[in-house]
Amino acid sequence: MKHGTDKPVIVLFRRDLRIGDNRALAAAADTGSPILALFILDEQSSGVRPRGAAALWWLHHSLATLAKRLDDVGVPLVLREGRTGAIVEELVSQTGAEAVFWNRRYDPGGVAADSKLKQALRGKGIKAESFDGFLLHEPTKIKTGAGSFYKVFTPFWKALEAGPEPRDPVDAPTNVNGYRHRVETMPLDKLVPLPTKPDWAGGLRDTWTPGEAGALERLEDFLADGIDGYAKGRDHPSKPATSGLSPHLAHGEITPYQIFAALKERHVDASSTDIATFRKEVGWREFCHHLLFHNPALHEKNFQPAFDDFHWHADKKALRAWQRGLTGYPIVDAGMRELWHTGVMHNRVRMIAASLLTKHLLIDWRDGERWFWDTLVDADEASNPANWQWVAGSGADAAPYFRIFNPVLQGEKFDPEGAYVRRWVPELEQLPDKYLHKPWEAPEKILADGGIKLGDTYPRPIVDHAKARDRALSAYRAMRGEQ
Repeated sequence: MKHGTDKPVIVLFRRDLRIGDNRALAAAADTGSPILALFILDEQSSGVRPRGAAALWWLHHSLATLAKRLDDVGVPLVLREGRTGAIVEELVSQTGAEAVFWNRRYDPGGVAADSKLKQALRGKGIKAESFDGFLLHEPTKIKTGAGSFYKVFTPFWKALEAGPEPRDPVDAPTNVNGYRHRVETMPLDKLVPLPTKPDWAGGLRDTWTPGEAGALERLEDFLADGIDGYAKGRDHPSKPATSGLSPHLAHGEITPYQIFAALKERHVDASSTDIATFRKEVGWREFCHHLLFHNPALHEKNFQPAFDDFHWHADKKALRAWQRGLTGYPIVDAGMRELWHTGVMHNRVRMIAASLLTKHLLIDWRDGERWFWDTLVDADEASNPANWQWVAGSGADAAPYFRIFNPVLQGEKFDPEGAYVRRWVPELEQLPDKYLHKPWEAPEKILADGGIKLGDTYPRPIVDHAKARDRALSAYRAMRGEQ
């Protein structure tokens, strides 16, 4: 450790709400100077996308745990709200800080704000340094042979895998020289209020433990019980076969470096196929951020310009039925209700639900993306729009538009015994497996025995699958100028 001065180093926290594998914090600790940790809720800087309601709930609890973790090692956490550049420069002036360190962001607003801040600080003789941690790759550095960014996942992943091995995680500092002069901070309850009237977060509280410790516990549980059989099990929503790490990654409570290091240590407990499949899922997140970095308007603009001519239907009633889990397709309704209750939805079901909205109902993918953005605790600036565009057919490396999921067959294949549907759509609980994913085909006596009255206790299908498929293909052909 170098001999420090009385002038502090400010460490910015954004989507890196952890002290382990935090290179900015580690570098600041290494200077020996007093450290002041700073979190700014910045939804005012140009290009910054305001967080949705579920993500804000998570943020509140994550910041509370971060403040405790930092306090344990002797560092105060200051909370502020406003434009990053203005607040940092104010605190530099107030405290006489000699340096500002942070971990890099890759969303458009974050990149612009951080670039401007670095230039302003260095122009005043203040040391400004940024570090990796949120992604395994730097989007500016990984390029195709032609020198452009990747638009297809497989070659992107091959290039990433062929590169250097991910670095080892950096240990959390254990005893740090914290800044002890008084600095004004905003109360957490005022910065990020929790929902009260109504308190809609009960299901989120029952499901999640936000924060760094919760992330590491999730990883340990997954490696102990979930990774074995992951390659096949991850498609079945009733099985505990997914990692549950996405919200922790989205808030930076754990890094992909930590995940890959843990996989390396524990791979003896699972097959190489399971490990490779999970690594590729982390790689898909990398690919989504690669796309966003090079396409800043990803949540607003079709990646494939041809879709600018697609005729979407503005149907508020159908959109509302989809949001509430009342489409009449049990696997979709189960997913939408799981989302509302827990803040997440199983990945396979996300695809089925998104396909129904964009292809069966011909509702603009942006309407679905906005709903997920507000209701997902793992809402991510890159993955959310990239995945919606992928399903809609308008995105990079997209599934062909004519790949239209049949929600009945998908339900029968991936929830054959109906455990997932029965959990989230209890009004269908008494239906036999044969009819669970298509209750409209059940004889009246079986429906009556199960206490089901279609159109009353549970809706009839919002649209007929075969007709909707034909309509979607017709709209696609019209977009392409075909007869």
